[in-house]
Amino acid sequence: MFAAATKSFVKQVGDGGRLIPVPSLSEADKYQPLSLVVKKKRCFLFPRCKFTSTPFTLKDILLGDRDISAGISSYQLLNYEDESDVSLYGRRSNHIVNDVGINVTGSDCIAVKASFGVVTKHEVEISTLLKEITARKINFDHSLIRQSRSSRKAVLCVVMESIRTTRQCSLSVHAGIRGEAMRFHFMDEQNPKGREKAIVFPAHTTIAFSVFELFIYLDGAFDICVTSVSKGGFEREETTTFAMFYRLRNILFERNRRVMDAISRSQLYLDDLFSDFYDKPLSMTDISLKEGTHIRVNLLNHNIPKGPCILCGMGNLKRETVYGCFQCSVDGVKYVRLHAVPCFDIWHKRMK
Repeated sequence: MFAAATKSFVKQVGDGGRLIPVPSLSEADKYQPLSLVVKKKRCFLFPRCKFTSTPFTLKDILLGDRDISAGISSYQLLNYEDESDVSLYGRRSNHIVNDVGINVTGSDCIAVKASFGVVTKHEVEISTLLKEITARKINFDHSLIRQSRSSRKAVLCVVMESIRTTRQCSLSVHAGIRGEAMRFHFMDEQNPKGREKAIVFPAHTTIAFSVFELFIYLDGAFDICVTSVSKGGFEREETTTFAMFYRLRNILFERNRRVMDAISRSQLYLDDLFSDFYDKPLSMTDISLKEGTHIRVNLLNHNIPKGPCILCGMGNLKRETVYGCFQCSVDGVKYVRLHAVPCFDIWHKRMK
């Protein structure tokens, strides 16, 4: 009966689909702001998710002993008095019968009267909470975290607002058939036992709540999903592995592309340089045959190790040589490494 009344309240008050009815009176005190609930996704046959209360709050699953001091604002929402008829025919009839908990044999409808009076709304100051949990991390050794991670359908949520009664409230349910002049005609007026039921519950009872989902990363950091677009859950290791693989693959492809471009540019330069040298007559290029030209020297004979040629070994590929010239100097070095052919002649041609 309590579940039927809270469902009717949420349906009439609305809240863009974010408001959730409290399923039972015995668990009403567990849906307070900053309490944790578990949202479990059902199969496609049951599109609505199931919310299960837990005995923990957001502080309980965080590392460290520092309390969460985010403020909770309260204000009056409305004065709720409702009396409605519900048909027992259709797909929802079995659920309604289970909710009201009375004998409805021979009845075609029930009347539910809920007197909640003035109800108040209590909500967490989101901006303050987000600033406070920026550096906090999740304790993966907590039992609730371990159990939630083992299920792919379970999502941890934190209660952000609750709607409570302010006085003692009553619920009554009557089962019967519709009459033309009267609201109900009871099937057996002499024995109405089992055909009506009433309960009274205390003030400050939570009747509805709303939640934000938590998305928890592998390093313990977490986000509160403040929009319906973002979804909660746990970051999976395989997702991270695949992401790292694709990032590494893209980095290697980009690096290989740059290396191949550099090699291609270097090769084109050398091809043009050497073709320009060999396409000209020998008398113009072979400077070493002319009188007074510099002499090729084997640098190893002078205890100088081989190294990259100053002309063709300045790119990505170090083209080394043991030959050089002692008559030339570059950057304070009293010799220049040059391949015997054709770099030696090209170098001295340029020098002239």
